[in-house]
Amino acid sequence: MKYPDAPRLPHIDHLHGHEVADPYRWLEDPATSGTRAWQQAQDRLWREHAAALPLRDRFEARLMELSAAGLVTPPLWRGGRRFHLAQSAGQEHPVLHLDGVPVLDPSALDPSGLTTLDGWQPDHDGRLLAYQVSRRGDERADLLVLDLDTGRPVDGPIGGCRYSPVAWLPGGDAFYYVRFRRGVYLHRLGDPADVEVFTRGAVAYGLQTSGDGRWLTITAGTRAGNGAWLADLSAGDPARLDPRPVHEAGRERDARTEAAVGPDGRLYVLTDQDAPRRRLCVADPAEPSAWKELIPEDGAAVLGAFTVLDGDRLLVARTRHAVGEIGVHDAATGERLAEVPLPGSGTVTALTARPDGGHEAWFGYTDAVTPAEVWRYDARDGAATRWATAPGHVPFTEVESRHVEYTSADGTRVRMVVSALPGRDGPRPAILTGYGGFGVPLTPAYAADSRAWVEAGGVLAVAQLRGGGEEGESWHRDGMLGRKQNVFADFEAAAEKLVADGWTEPGRLAAWGESNGGLLVGAALTRRPDLFAAVICSAGLLDMVRYERSGLGASWATEYGTAADPEQLAWLLGYSPYHHVREGVAYPATLFTVSGGDSRVDPMHARKMCAALQAATTGEGPVLLRHDPDVGHGARAVSRSVALAADVLAFAAAHTGLTPTTD
Repeated sequence: MKYPDAPRLPHIDHLHGHEVADPYRWLEDPATSGTRAWQQAQDRLWREHAAALPLRDRFEARLMELSAAGLVTPPLWRGGRRFHLAQSAGQEHPVLHLDGVPVLDPSALDPSGLTTLDGWQPDHDGRLLAYQVSRRGDERADLLVLDLDTGRPVDGPIGGCRYSPVAWLPGGDAFYYVRFRRGVYLHRLGDPADVEVFTRGAVAYGLQTSGDGRWLTITAGTRAGNGAWLADLSAGDPARLDPRPVHEAGRERDARTEAAVGPDGRLYVLTDQDAPRRRLCVADPAEPSAWKELIPEDGAAVLGAFTVLDGDRLLVARTRHAVGEIGVHDAATGERLAEVPLPGSGTVTALTARPDGGHEAWFGYTDAVTPAEVWRYDARDGAATRWATAPGHVPFTEVESRHVEYTSADGTRVRMVVSALPGRDGPRPAILTGYGGFGVPLTPAYAADSRAWVEAGGVLAVAQLRGGGEEGESWHRDGMLGRKQNVFADFEAAAEKLVADGWTEPGRLAAWGESNGGLLVGAALTRRPDLFAAVICSAGLLDMVRYERSGLGASWATEYGTAADPEQLAWLLGYSPYHHVREGVAYPATLFTVSGGDSRVDPMHARKMCAALQAATTGEGPVLLRHDPDVGHGARAVSRSVALAADVLAFAAAHTGLTPTTD
């Protein structure tokens, strides 16, 4: 295949004694004539290849059918009113409903489908709604206020937000919100002069008010650790907060802590301090730092969400080896009394109750074969019943999933879930995927692209790698900073296990990763090109020497390290995919997918890596770049998601030899 011309320039940076070559530095700037011409040529090359993919149309048709299952979320209650998101077949985005009636549809705001609803929060009475929208994928949102009774706009837009939490004051006259990486601000409706009330610098912030509106909890920090504070809003001027520490970051070691005042008046503190799988503690709000353990750490399960019900009952959600469960506990003693019955071995996606407690709770549930549904738990009889299902019905083929354990290079036991059609033996085309970063767990969930691949006869393996959150904070820390290589070793061991157990073989195995998972497959591509027939790298970080200079890279130094530090630069150079491309290597067929509006991971990573790989490979498989304008790293319209997934699956099928099963 003849690739577009990409001059290889003799650019070398001298960093802490390292000579770091960067021959495609010129591709970092998307606005130059050279980069534009190169990108246009890559677009033509991809379109030619995509047009010849034999299964592309079939995958797109099935993905549209599977996406028609839709979406439904557990209810959020305010002032006796019920809010939830739902998405039906044919809708490009989820729609916000109030008592079952649509009140905010992003497609009505923008028929082009390029506007997304990034967040929403009703006031305590359920009368006003603060909501955030962003456009063309950049995720820098405007915050607006809507009167839900009249449908009329009340305030906004307020700029500078990015998935900002919103904490309303009682009465609905004002709220706190977060300006991205700057701090917490008070906004009074109709007053453009917002007041900064709390800051700890360029970190992430969280906000929550108690059900009665008296207490405000604030968190500030990074994924590696944060502090938490409690403010009494009844004490005076809301613009002059006097927050008291619940937990201060870095006092003993980095720890992640969340806090909230429950309807019973107690301060609940969820922390991984001295408990990598987290524990739940309680305190008197009058002494917020004097918390005591209520529910200790479970040695095999990670404690997640909790909610307080009447009758001195606590519901506590956990993930045990990435499978969800909900325990019923005595709120006074912490004793585990019972289990909430779940419909299967899947994922609990959310846990909600009324602000004043009550005897009911709602939780979301999904697994590999179950689209999103909502269940209701009644503490009076301990029963759980299905409350709402995804609005669309889709007939499914039977799929079998198995939990597989394997050993990584250093002897660590790792798990993965392997899904395939039952009753088939022998090596088959397979996709291996993983994430392995930021403490994010990969748990069982319905996904149209996964389903379409398995129904077509492929094998899908999801590896629960170190760096993720499947086994708690220790698992995360064993895959970050100087231990990042563990993640790649876990992934390669998963590929070898699939081959050894007869699921697939290297000539029929594809690796697929997104974002931090894109870094994962980029590293696997350069470390072990012999293991894979195809690699799909979506929105991946690939130049780890310069990742901090674009997108949100600067905020990820606590996860990866920084090139400004000599020791940490050595870690980054040890695996940075762009710097490990070698000439004369037969690399597998590779597809990079990027989004033009991505404000998290700059598409320059894929441009530079693509050029390097195209120049170096001696393999027969193509190296291609798919560029999607006007969308970003996060949510997008269903039609854009389906088009991307169809291209990826068709590419994987073509280069792993997938021959679809008959209908």
